[in-house]
Amino acid sequence: MAGTPQSPFALLDLDGLLSEEERAIRDVVRSYVDSRIKPQVGDWFEAGTIPARELAKEMGELGLLGMHLEGYGCAGTSATAYGLACLELEAGDSGIRSLVSVTGSLAMYAIHSFGSDEQKNEWLPRMATGEALGCFGLTEADFGSNPSGMRTNAKRDGDDWIINGSKMWITNGNVADVAVVWAQTDDGIRGFVIPTNTPGFNAREIHKKMSLRASITSELTFQDLRLPASAMLPGVRGLRGPLSCLNEARFGIVFGTLGAARDCLETAIDYAINREQFDRPIAAFQMTQKKLADMCLELDKGFLLALHLGRLKDAHTIRPEQVSVGKLNNARESLAIARECRSILGGNGITLEYPIIRHMNNLESVFTYEGTNEMHTLVVGEALTGIAAYRG
Repeated sequence: MAGTPQSPFALLDLDGLLSEEERAIRDVVRSYVDSRIKPQVGDWFEAGTIPARELAKEMGELGLLGMHLEGYGCAGTSATAYGLACLELEAGDSGIRSLVSVTGSLAMYAIHSFGSDEQKNEWLPRMATGEALGCFGLTEADFGSNPSGMRTNAKRDGDDWIINGSKMWITNGNVADVAVVWAQTDDGIRGFVIPTNTPGFNAREIHKKMSLRASITSELTFQDLRLPASAMLPGVRGLRGPLSCLNEARFGIVFGTLGAARDCLETAIDYAINREQFDRPIAAFQMTQKKLADMCLELDKGFLLALHLGRLKDAHTIRPEQVSVGKLNNARESLAIARECRSILGGNGITLEYPIIRHMNNLESVFTYEGTNEMHTLVVGEALTGIAAYRG
């Protein structure tokens, strides 16, 4: 006897853990993603590009860019509300969530937290509306997990700075109006706010990607790029600056990955109910139900973890290793869910007619970026033992 199917999050009544405002913000983002992103993102993924500027202005109108920041035209929402928005955006596509998180949690957050009043007033209001897009230059081709080894350098020339070097895997690089770039100086690692039309700044878009194709990814190069002294972020020195920005972005990923996983699971449940083999829906087979039940358990546990971290962040008590727990678990389990959902769809699972292979490919990148699975494992290990296994 068949009953009424439940959605994965309804199983534990997870909506009941959210405030009315949080649900309202989530619903606005979900509606936008359902109407604007999902109908077209398969084509964007296949073409390997997105209308980034157009989308940025639309999301700026919704208040999604830098939404958890205060002032300068930013919405000033809670961290939890920002996380829920990331979840809904990534239910559309990881590349769409990356567009928002790189602009807001990396570039805008860096300027908001460490910038001068002049830098904040020049860039943040325009970035909040989507009029100006940002990117964030930390990773280099030879220095990903170990950013302290970066070779990009900034040297004094009178009152100016001269920057040389390169950055790799930079989201928004070819469409950004401003880049927050980190470089070695005689005074340690410092951040610089660089308008992308500055002579000596070059961006080369990276093609032939099999993941995050609905996203602009670039290599940045700086050749004798001259900046005034006012371009340096005055509020931070050393790796604490970029790593604090990365923690902001990782927090969004803790929620965001669950959006991709939920979209895969909802697709697989619907498919299993409607797909018949041996004169019955494949959802009626015990093996299929076991797969669905196991995936729902991990998805719902991941949401409870994300929500707990959101409450800690809103209370200003969250620690970096706690964010690592969230990123480690939710990126890993979401990728596993996507792979299992793909198996339920069989051959249909590899086509862009369904979202699963797209999410699965995207999550392979999310599993690695903003700290690899291995590095977050070692961060947790260090928290438990007091020993930093990734050093000497």
